[in-house]
Amino acid sequence: MESLLAVKDLRTSFDTDQGQVVSVDRVSFELKAGETLAIVGESGSGKSVTALSIMRLLGKGSRVSDGEIRLNGVNILELDEKKMRDIRGNRISMIFQEPMTSLNPVFTIGHQLMEAIRLHLNKDKKQARAHAVEMLKKVGLPRPEQIMDEYPFALSGGMRQRVMIAMALACKPTVLIADEPTTALDVTVQAQIMRIMKDLCAEAGTAIILITHDLGVVAEMADRVLVMYAGQIVEEADVFTLFDHPQHPYTQGLLRSVPHLEADDQDELAAIPGTVPARYHKMQACRFHNRCAFATEKCRTELPPLIRTQDGHTSRCWEIEAATIHYEEGKAR
Repeated sequence: MESLLAVKDLRTSFDTDQGQVVSVDRVSFELKAGETLAIVGESGSGKSVTALSIMRLLGKGSRVSDGEIRLNGVNILELDEKKMRDIRGNRISMIFQEPMTSLNPVFTIGHQLMEAIRLHLNKDKKQARAHAVEMLKKVGLPRPEQIMDEYPFALSGGMRQRVMIAMALACKPTVLIADEPTTALDVTVQAQIMRIMKDLCAEAGTAIILITHDLGVVAEMADRVLVMYAGQIVEEADVFTLFDHPQHPYTQGLLRSVPHLEADDQDELAAIPGTVPARYHKMQACRFHNRCAFATEKCRTELPPLIRTQDGHTSRCWEIEAATIHYEEGKAR
């Protein structure tokens, strides 16, 4: 199947007082129609910057310094801002982490929903309002007619997040980027939000890029997973392969840190020692070597490439075999 979205060698940098810092370093991936791709990793790994680069919503002093982002074969990095505005909210939409800061507090919910609908779907005010009410119904909000005339502060966090989903999907985009869409919501509401998003995207045939640190959400939602560390992709596989046979020591550490119901209550939860290196873009070494139990001299002096070990499974590690054997032995015990 041909790729809907193809990101190739994406490199995003920021200007700082200490010079230019690269936050996303040579990231490449493809997204097919109807697919859900999860991007996981610790805070600061480059997940959100990758999403903002795709949307071309980077702030002042930041830029995509290299690479391509092709939507249906067109490199959107080469489009002017007017053409990009036609794409944003129409063909590519994004749900941000915090709906209270994403919704404008001085405009009603209806005004903000209808703005995108009128802009992209060429509907008059009456038609746009009817479409907005229908979207609020689809995301499970009660009293949609009344909510149209309310302001964001009057809604709970879960309700605001449903509004954001309705807004993002109102124009039936081909790609939805969801950046930590259930942050700060309780577990029950998280499950409802994710189910609504998944069902509506399936109905419209929308592909999803899901950015999260919650591996439970990944297991439930994703078809394929990218693991990012220090601005790079360190592993990529389908969701079943990644959970059953992770190859990179960082991925293995993330999976070991997830609590399990069957675990003994006396067992300590595993943690990855150390922290993400500062100014990692200048490292000519494996960026995880200072936290890795399998690091060798080669890991400390040479940057590993992404190595394809089997169909569809790639890892950026010099010691895949040793790490995999150790992980499988630990599972067996």
